Amino acid sequence: MRELGRVIRGLRESGVTILLIEQNMKLAEQISDRLAIMVKGRIVYSATPSIYRAEEEVVRSRFLTV
Repeated sequence: MRELGRVIRGLRESGVTILLIEQNMKLAEQISDRLAIMVKGRIVYSATPSIYRAEEEVVRSRFLTV
């Protein structure tokens, strides 16, 4: 995962836009400019990683339950 994160960060820093579909939220929040959560094909939440971290408990309980 670290290598993947390093490669994606390098591409992003060179100006490449990347759409990453990832279930590992820790990885996603470390390498993304924005996060979106989809439920049944619809975006139900979108924010920057810093806002997501501030709201993480509420977001997880609302959208990321099993």
